[in-house]
Amino acid sequence: MPTYKGECFCGAVKLEATGAPEASGYCHCKSCRSWSAAPVNAFTLWKPEAVRVTEGADLIGMFQMTPVSERKYCTKCGGHVMTNHPPLGLVDVYSAMLPTLPFEPSVHVNYAETVLPMKDGLPKLKDSPAEFGGSGELIAE
Repeated sequence: MPTYKGECFCGAVKLEATGAPEASGYCHCKSCRSWSAAPVNAFTLWKPEAVRVTEGADLIGMFQMTPVSERKYCTKCGGHVMTNHPPLGLVDVYSAMLPTLPFEPSVHVNYAETVLPMKDGLPKLKDSPAEFGGSGELIAE
């Protein structure tokens, strides 16, 4: 099984993800945009047992605005590391954190909130998949 390694901005927190993500795509919600300071967040979702912090676990801080997302960052440099999604049973390791992982997005979520329209032929969900508590409703590019 392939293992992909990543680190925070300063390199103090290191992690690895093993196998393949459960899903990859883009999130357009205001929360992700604000947190990432970007117009869109590229995500890779993993089962928690596939993600392991290998260095700097004591340097990981957490901010939680809602029960859905535990956003984790390096307390030394402020670099974002990952987001735990306890209700979903998944961990979002930002795609930029895993530079050798071939990023193969399959969906856009929260596309109704987009500030950066993307015409790439991928499905555009108004919010999130029905199995994650969303409407599952598709909207046009």
